[in-house]
Amino acid sequence: MTSSARPLLNRRLAEFGTTIFAEMSALALKTGSINLGQGFPDTDGPEEVREAAVRALRDGRGNQYPPGPGIPELRTAIAAHQQRRYGLSYDPDTEVLVTAGATEAIAAALLALVEPGDEVIALEPYYDSYAACIAMAGGQRVPVTLRPGEGRFRLDLDELRDAVTDRTRLLLINTPHNPTGTVLTREELASIAELAVERDLLVVTDEVYEHLVFDDAEHVPLATFPGMRDRTVSIGSAGKTFSFTGWKVGWVTGTPALVTAVRSAKQFLTYVSAGPFQYAVAEALALPESYFTAFREDLRAKRDTLAAGLTEAGFSVFHTAGTYFLTADIRPLGETDGITFCRALPDRAGVVAIPTAVFYDHREQGAPFVRFAFCKKEPVLSEAITRLQGLRT
Repeated sequence: MTSSARPLLNRRLAEFGTTIFAEMSALALKTGSINLGQGFPDTDGPEEVREAAVRALRDGRGNQYPPGPGIPELRTAIAAHQQRRYGLSYDPDTEVLVTAGATEAIAAALLALVEPGDEVIALEPYYDSYAACIAMAGGQRVPVTLRPGEGRFRLDLDELRDAVTDRTRLLLINTPHNPTGTVLTREELASIAELAVERDLLVVTDEVYEHLVFDDAEHVPLATFPGMRDRTVSIGSAGKTFSFTGWKVGWVTGTPALVTAVRSAKQFLTYVSAGPFQYAVAEALALPESYFTAFREDLRAKRDTLAAGLTEAGFSVFHTAGTYFLTADIRPLGETDGITFCRALPDRAGVVAIPTAVFYDHREQGAPFVRFAFCKKEPVLSEAITRLQGLRT
């Protein structure tokens, strides 16, 4: 017990309490509700990838500390993936770093690259760790809001340009975007690239949903644009692509100078992690294109199932071009406060969702929106839809 009146939590983190994901998942457990809140699949990924992890365990590969940058096999596989899909050439030895998921990659990048007082521009609503990591680095977050219009969320490029000041150090770009499902177009990314070059900004891109794009949407890495490879830290992850979120295997690609900077911070966070799983992810990245196509099609069908069900239940549903999340407007149901709505929803309907307002600096902008995850089995989605039908009355 402390005798000091000084708060135990430092002021940089004072605004952050228990994450909304922990709160809503606990509520799901307590009420026996269907959890469409936290974004994790309810099925495992490919059997051959799981067996690759078992094989690594049995063969004694990765049971002790792996190399700090990640095992060579995985770094080589990541480099090959970037080259094969996007024409981006990276040296596995100096330009690839394996991390404990994308969340650690984001934290390490911001801790390494941001000085106290630097401004970091992020697209809001944003994944909640962005705000916490910027705060831990001592930076000042500057939100640029994706605004709803014509059934989807869009970036105002003029607003982004106006947000840049002489104190801006870094752009934190997430596409495909969680939670809105927006996938930035080639034209939008070209404008972001021009701005970054013009104002000499660093860019961290969170691309963990790179393989989860639907319809005519296209994921284009920002690092492929002129002048961007030398200033971009690109972040990827195996969890979303292969449905093994518990393995926490992510990575960073960038120039030797950028990767060295990120590694300098990362080595004092986890140092290393997920030894046997690294071998399995190396094999996963080499899966044939048929896997990625079938994975996307399965999720697209689930997106359409949930979107139709939510619309029938009375929500107004925004179009999702990527990720495995749908954003819905609760105002047609006569509701205006998403936080209150989501806290009551388990008791009202036996379903858990996430209030999008918690991903905004100015919560009133996201007040009427809630996020549902559709990376669940079809019978689970169907039961959730059935339960939600009663909201109309």
